[in-house]
Amino acid sequence: MDHPLLEEQLKQLLIRECDKEDDIDWQSISDDEPLFGGKSRIAMDSLDALQVSLALQQHYGVRIEGAKDGRRILATIASIAAYIRSGSVAGELEPGKAKAGEKAQFTGAK
Repeated sequence: MDHPLLEEQLKQLLIRECDKEDDIDWQSISDDEPLFGGKSRIAMDSLDALQVSLALQQHYGVRIEGAKDGRRILATIASIAAYIRSGSVAGELEPGKAKAGEKAQFTGAK
């Protein structure tokens, strides 16, 4: 997928799933802007993270499990895009599960 296109689609998905369409213009979100915490304009909470995770699974076939991994993956638009492109984060996914179009799944082993 084209580099800027994925980030644009993720910003639109994020604004829609977090119900921020009236508050924030998706085009004003930078790729490295934090999505959680006091310094975040989006100010995602756990419910938002769950909704975004489900939408990512539905639209991109990637599965995020666990709060710690989810928070790291969902930290910024750039981190979400990197996760989708690679299909894995730091080798935590089962080998062979991250092929394009397939669902990536955490093994739970650390």
